[in-house]
Amino acid sequence: MHFADALTQATKDRSPVCVGLDPSLAKLPEGIAKDAAGVLEFNKGIIDAVHDIACCMKPQLAYYEVLGWQGMKVFWETCAYAKEKGLMVIADGKRNDIGTTCEAYADAYLFKDSPVDALTVTPYLGADGILPFIERCKKNDKGIFVLVKTSNASSADLQDLPVGDEVVHEHVAQLVESWATTILGPETNLSAVGAVVGATYPEEMSYLRTLMPHVPFLIPGYGAQGGTAADAARGFIGDGTGAIVNASRSIINASSGKDWQEAAAKAAKEMAEEIGLALRS
Repeated sequence: MHFADALTQATKDRSPVCVGLDPSLAKLPEGIAKDAAGVLEFNKGIIDAVHDIACCMKPQLAYYEVLGWQGMKVFWETCAYAKEKGLMVIADGKRNDIGTTCEAYADAYLFKDSPVDALTVTPYLGADGILPFIERCKKNDKGIFVLVKTSNASSADLQDLPVGDEVVHEHVAQLVESWATTILGPETNLSAVGAVVGATYPEEMSYLRTLMPHVPFLIPGYGAQGGTAADAARGFIGDGTGAIVNASRSIINASSGKDWQEAAAKAAKEMAEEIGLALRS
């Protein structure tokens, strides 16, 4: 099934909540070992807690790479477990390169039977660093999310620089839309090429939605970073689809006590309700 069609259906079946799996050893709850095995136990517990609320999980690769080969084994086991629970999986690796190296990154995560449904990528190298990923998306029904306007404060250092009558992130958005129209879903008319647009910049998000009408948004910055449901709602299209909203710490670290699973489920449910209310408003 086309990535955007599958993602849209998942948001309708559950909610547009995406849970970031960023498992810092220091923040694992009581009773969980502070090692790779503990991370896997924790991840499975979070997935169990939110799988009937969230549409997808977004493991951040840095938290697994720092644990060496054991951590990467946990990453793939986590992705597989999320798929078993009916969730979509976005690998947050922000990968990019050119030539055969770019192809290797694409093949590493977007192969046919991969438990990873999509990968975050950076656009700084231009089309040479994007097209190999799109080729794998077409071949294997996968997706990518290209960084356009990220949620961090210093994103303005580069992304807001003027380029003629526009700024860099607006120019990138137009490139993303041009790539997106080559791989549209037959059911939704949305693309397998998505964009990362932070909830911390709601005004920019509103304009970027007009520049990228066919592009699914992955919206970080909700919760701990200060973005609200009303901010995130600006990234959706008119029918309430076309975007997912990520939260990591506010869900997975909702409690460090024995009630960590219950707290994660409660936080995810409240987030889903807040987004639903914002979309209806």
